[in-house]
Amino acid sequence: MSASKRDKPSGLPRYIAVEGPIGAGKTSLAKRLGESLAAEVVLEEVWDNPFLERFYQDGRSAALPAQMFFLFARARQMEALRQSDLFTKVRISDYLFAKDKLFAELNLSPEELKLYEQVEESLAIDAPVPDLVIYLQASVDSLLERIARRNVGFERAIDRAYLEKLTDAYARFFHSYNDGPLLIVNASQIDPINNEADFEQLFQQIERTTGGRHFFNPVAAALA
Repeated sequence: MSASKRDKPSGLPRYIAVEGPIGAGKTSLAKRLGESLAAEVVLEEVWDNPFLERFYQDGRSAALPAQMFFLFARARQMEALRQSDLFTKVRISDYLFAKDKLFAELNLSPEELKLYEQVEESLAIDAPVPDLVIYLQASVDSLLERIARRNVGFERAIDRAYLEKLTDAYARFFHSYNDGPLLIVNASQIDPINNEADFEQLFQQIERTTGGRHFFNPVAAALA
């Protein structure tokens, strides 16, 4: 069956969240899965955040407004998902709401983090838990290469030190993640967007992942 024409996604999770650090390919994979499954795709409002470019250029001064913009935007999207019928169609998101605090803890000062936590608590966000989270794990070198290749203006200011802190934060977060099924993908050597065989191999693993924690290493699988 062609990966681009899957007429009946029955048996697959109804709500899938794709996660990973900047450059891992989570948005591209979410879109590819959405196209393949005729699913609704929920994307982070990255391009609408007016503080993001200043954050990457200057860090500290724009960290709080950039984070608060994302918090409110993600809260609106999660509320819309909560109010919709998650069983009527497959939905693919390019983020997991719980990771919002990961970025807050990484980028905000203690005083800013306290304010962030107070606002988050006041919002009383009841985000739906994905039926499956796909965590794209990649080396810092591969992330830097992909960021350079896609050549997005504000991302040029991202340096290795920040990516190292970010990948470490993601690793710690998912080491203790147990809210539902988790598929950890070694994304350094796989291109499921442009390589049909890679996508098909990953899709088959997604179909097999029905619970617990699973690791998908396409290089190891190829050599087995």
